[in-house]
Order: sequence, then structure tokens, then C-alpha cells
Amino acid sequence: MMQERDHGGDPFVSRSYLDVGYSDFSSTRPAPTPYGVSPAALSQAQLAESGYRDDPEPASYPPASPNNSGMLLPAGASAAAAAPTRSYPTEATKGSRRTRMILLGLFALIVVAAAVVIPIYFLVIKKHSNSAAKASSGGTTANGKTAVGAISGGDGSTVQTDSGASFVYKNPYGGYWLADPANPFLDGAKPNSWTPALNESWTWGRDRVYGVNLGGWFVLEPFITPALFQPYPSAVDEWTLAALMRNDGSLQRVMEAHYDEFITEQDIAAIAGAGLNWVRLPIPFWSISRWTDVGADAAGNPVSEPFLEGTCWKYIVRLFGWARKYGLRVNLDLHTAPGSQNGYNHSGKLGEINFLNGPMGFANAQRMLDYIRVIAEFISQPEYANVVGMFGIVNEAYLPGIGRDVLTSFYLEAHNTIRSITGFGEGHGPFMSVHDGFQGTASWAGFLPGSDRIILDTHPYFAFDGAKNDAPVATGTEIVGSQPEAGDGVVAGGIWPKQACSAWGPALNTSRSAFGVTVAGEFSNGYNDCGLYLTGVNGTQSYGGDCSLWMDASTWNETTKAGIKQFALASMDATQDWFFWTWKIGPALDGVVRSPLWSYQLGLQLGFMPTDPRQSFGVCAALDVVKAPFVGTFSAWQTGGTGAGTIAPSITQSFAWPPATLSNVNSVAPTLLPTYTATATIRSLTFITPTPTAASGASASSAPTITASVGNGWFDAADQVPMVTAVAGCTYPDAWSAVGSAIPPVCTGPAT
Repeated sequence: MMQERDHGGDPFVSRSYLDVGYSDFSSTRPAPTPYGVSPAALSQAQLAESGYRDDPEPASYPPASPNNSGMLLPAGASAAAAAPTRSYPTEATKGSRRTRMILLGLFALIVVAAAVVIPIYFLVIKKHSNSAAKASSGGTTANGKTAVGAISGGDGSTVQTDSGASFVYKNPYGGYWLADPANPFLDGAKPNSWTPALNESWTWGRDRVYGVNLGGWFVLEPFITPALFQPYPSAVDEWTLAALMRNDGSLQRVMEAHYDEFITEQDIAAIAGAGLNWVRLPIPFWSISRWTDVGADAAGNPVSEPFLEGTCWKYIVRLFGWARKYGLRVNLDLHTAPGSQNGYNHSGKLGEINFLNGPMGFANAQRMLDYIRVIAEFISQPEYANVVGMFGIVNEAYLPGIGRDVLTSFYLEAHNTIRSITGFGEGHGPFMSVHDGFQGTASWAGFLPGSDRIILDTHPYFAFDGAKNDAPVATGTEIVGSQPEAGDGVVAGGIWPKQACSAWGPALNTSRSAFGVTVAGEFSNGYNDCGLYLTGVNGTQSYGGDCSLWMDASTWNETTKAGIKQFALASMDATQDWFFWTWKIGPALDGVVRSPLWSYQLGLQLGFMPTDPRQSFGVCAALDVVKAPFVGTFSAWQTGGTGAGTIAPSITQSFAWPPATLSNVNSVAPTLLPTYTATATIRSLTFITPTPTAASGASASSAPTITASVGNGWFDAADQVPMVTAVAGCTYPDAWSAVGSAIPPVCTGPAT
């Protein structure tokens, strides 16, 4: 996500309008061997784009250079991009009254036929159909009239939720929902007319990601859910908040209520109705398990992870069902790592990096590989193959503190772990996503050629660059692009829309040619760093003006809203395949959303986000920013075709696991560092959803009798290697605070 985000933002930023030199924090071993293209061989222009960050880094870390990112439609789709199908109705050609009556009659027949055919089509023809399926939780046909036994509906249909509440589905873009409680794995839903249904193929380079993050739901961030943190002034991250809640006995009650209520089915329906087609779902490793003993602190006392173990998993499974119902694909992002992968508050604990760094760096990575494996086993089951199309294995690992070779070694080991479960090639498990480590996209060119379906994830932000960023955004109300809005004749957004286009567009397009599939996994409207807790509970702002304006969107005039909207459209056009951070910002205790620049939902409600993301087409061109063209076709191995899974032995040897060394261990080999041993029972995940709670004045539906297979949570039955655990008799340093600790000589198990 974003970060510190000590805050919950992202630590790195693109200072697009500043000339900041490239800084390479790779380790001493040369990178060229494992890369098809050596970072050292890249041009200065390519390297200059590599240093954005989406979370302010600790002061002890060296500054990163600015990053540029962006994405472009493939050549084959350029015509469509130039003349997109408009979402706005056009005036019909006038004709005779008789002609109109005939047309109306034909339309009525079509509507009636559709009401009959669509359910039959989904139940009998479509993949995962069930000819004997029972009625859904209730609904209406696409024309809004009640249909007994209906299992699908479009714009104007009524959806009844498990809680007994109902709402009208609003989707003007041809999307339709599909549900059957007896068979919760029907994959025929479609979010809009331009996106393939879940049981249809997604083609990278042709189909475009219009996505939104569901941040702050299962991984807490103070600026997203400030009302959870405000009662506990000393809480700065989920670790400290969970510890305080454990002490007062509220952890289970408060967190489960948050999981149940923060994002609802109506939110997911609204996301589909907004023209979006993907959600990025940050989840924590403690959705699987936590450890009650991760070593001893400086005083010799055992340290226990305070997180709420396992409870959120059933709500994650419920989200998979909602996404399936409305045709949304899921990018499942493992957002936290044991020991912390970046030291930001959204990693679980603010402070040190103990993942792949320091005396416990390798042991924490062993745990992380177990969590990656357990998740991969679950989402690779056929019941989830069409829904979870992308798996982000670790969010925003801080490469400058970890080292490029070490991080590459981990990425390769995770790739091999996942593909040993799924097999190789298209149709065998999800794409695997890796973050650029706050080094931008250029330095990852030619990464692991012959690997199987790896996506590069970059998080471009201006908010966390440490600059004042006080150039005005409220300059006019004219929106430019292929769907312009005349306004007052003065282009909205000031310098910021053009900065987004020039900073991010060329870099992401270049990466699609040099690396492969590249997405902006996070971006926002936050061109400045204003917002309650945005830079951390105790953070300060760099913004050069008065932040109060940016902490209450109800005070914004139309010029301000137009400026933010134009900036959003430019960011979308620049990045092309994107996930906005985030869908929802919860109100503070005073009832006001205090970080409105980060809320897609609020932007739709107040008019500073586009109701149709296709309005972004052509914005950068209208601002006279030329983006480097992407041809639209990836190499076959990059998308699971010929050559996928054929990494050269010379590369695998250069990035062997365990890595040759780690940072902050006094040159001690990882095999001599504290390690865990693979003797623990496997903790697999299961199909489980929460018991519905009745809405006010309604009756919750009873649990349906599911006739379809729900899977056993473990795709590869041959994978029976135990999970890791502490070596008996060893005393480990605190795995979350071990940097600088003495290295115990006896706490070593077999390398895994």
C-alpha cells in the first residue's frame, strides 16, 4: 500500500518536477548475471525514473531518487483508446411514430427474452454452471422486475444480502451480478461491458486494469481508520493497537466488528458499478497464524505477537465470494511480513526491518515463505482460479535496506515455491506480483528471463517526496481528454495532471517492454501529504500551505473538485493499469473523513472522481505529454506461454537460496544465523465465511446447503513438507527487534 505512511501511505514518491539523481542501493554482487539487462547498462534517462516512494522512509535511510511510472494501451487498442465507447447516451435518430413503436416492441421482446435466457445461460452453458442450482438469495431481472428464482441481475435489480438487507444495484455499464448459494463458485458475472467475465480469458496488453485497493480493512493503517486509533493515543501501528486492545479485553470484539462492517457487499457492488474491474486486497500473515514466542527482548522476556490470529480469514473468503458475484478480479496482496519488510506502520510494526535483514532476517524469511505457500495452495484451487488472478507476495519490501541481490533471491525462491504448487504456464495458478523495492521500474528491466508470469508492481506518489507541493490545483474547471468537460475554459488541476503524465507514463510503458506486465498497484489523489495520521500518528507534514483545506472535502468548491478530478484522470491515463489507494477512508471520531484525497468512494459521492474511468483516455495527449508507446504484446513466457518456467541455471545459481549474505550480520553466512526447523504441522486455510448478522428490521438468511465442492484448501496433495518452527532448546533474539543483537551460535536448524 502506501505508507508512512508511517502512516499508512507509501514511503516513496515521484518528485517528477525535480531533478534528482538516480541512487542504486544494490548489494556488492553484480546484478547483470540474473538480469537480461543489467541496471548498470541502462541509460541515465531510464535510471532517472527509478526513485519514487510511497511511504516516507526512516531518516536513517538514504534518500531514494524520483520515480516515473505509467502505462499505455497496446497498439492494437490504440484506436479504441482514441475514440472510446462513451458511457453517456447519445440522441437517437428521429423517425416515424410507427418505426419507433416497432423498435419499442422489439426492445420489450429482447428484455423479456433476456430475463429468461440469462439465468439459463449461466446455469446451463457457462463454466462452473449447475443445471440443478437453487435460487439465489433473491433478486430481480435486469429490467428491475421481480423474478422468482432469479440468480442474476443488472442495472436496477434488487440485491438481497445475507443480513436480510437489500439494495438496488446501480451499474450503467452493462455489468451484471450472478449468485447461487447452493453453488457459490459460479464464475459468469461481468462488471461492465468492456471487461471479460470471470470465466473468460483476461489478456494482458489488451484488457486494462481499473482497480481500487481495499486498504485498512484487514491490515490497519491509522490514516484509513483513525477512529480505531484515536482512543489509544500511544498506538502507532497494528502491533501497539492490538497490544492495548488485548490489555483492555476489546481486541476480538472491536476487530471482528471492523472486519464485518468496514467494507460491505454494497461497497463491492458500488465498485463494479463505478466501472472498475479489479480490487487489490491487502491481507496480513496473521490471517493464517501468529507466534506467541518470537524470541526474547533485551531483558530476556519472551515476546509474543499481539495480532488477532486467524479471525479475518473468514471475511477474506467472504470477499472472494462478493468479488465473484459482481465479476471483479482480485489481486491478493500479502501486505505484512514477520519482522517487518520495511519498518512502516502498515507492515504490522513501525520501526526496524528484520525481514531479510539483521540476525533474524533469514528466519523471518523462512516463516514468510511458509505463509506464501499456504496462501498459494488455497488460491490455486479451481474454485478460486478465475477470481484471484494476481498474488502479491510481499508489499513494499525496502530494497535499500535489504539489498537487491538478497531481495531477488527471495523473489526467485517464492516464485519456485509457488510454481512447484501450481505447475507452469497459463492456467496454472495466479500471476505473481513483486514490488519494485522503491527503486522504480527501470532497474528491473530483464528481470529473471524465463520465469513464469511475474508482474512488476510500482507505487507512484507525489505525497511523500518531502517537498512543499503547494502549487495550486484549483486553477479552473475545464476537464481535458477524449471526454472533455468545458467548464470555465481554464484547464483544471494546475501543474499536477501534467506532472503525473510526464513522471509516470513513459516509465511504466518502457517497463512493459523491458520487464513485462507492469501495474501501478497504488496511486492516489494525494499530491500533498495532508491528512490525519497520513504521515503517521506522530508525523508531520511537508506541505507548504494550510492542511486544513485538505482535511475536509465538504469545504471544497467546484474548482478544487475539478482540479482533483483532472489529476485523477491524468494519473489513470499515465499508469494505464492501476489500483487507486484506496476505496474508503473511515471518518475520524468527529465524523469527518480527514484524508479525503485518498478515498475513491468519497470522490464519487462529492464529484472529484470520474464516474467512468474511461474518461481518462487521451488526457495525457491533451496535456501535450507524449508517452513512450508500448506495442501491446508481451513475450510468450511473460504471460505463461512458450518458455515460461525456463530460467537459465546461471541465473538460478547467481540467486541461490539461502542468499550468500545479509545486511547487518557482520558478514556471517545466513546458514550460521538463527534459523527455524521444518517440523511443525501444516496450517492450511479452509472455506469458511462469517455467520450473517441480521440487519436492523430484517432477518438474516440461514446458512445455505452448498452442493458444489468447496475444496480442502490445499491444491497440491503431494506438498507435505512441514512448516517451520523454533529449534527446541534455542533462545532467539526478538525477531522484530534483532538488528544489532548478538548472534546466538546454537540456534540453527536445517536451511529451508
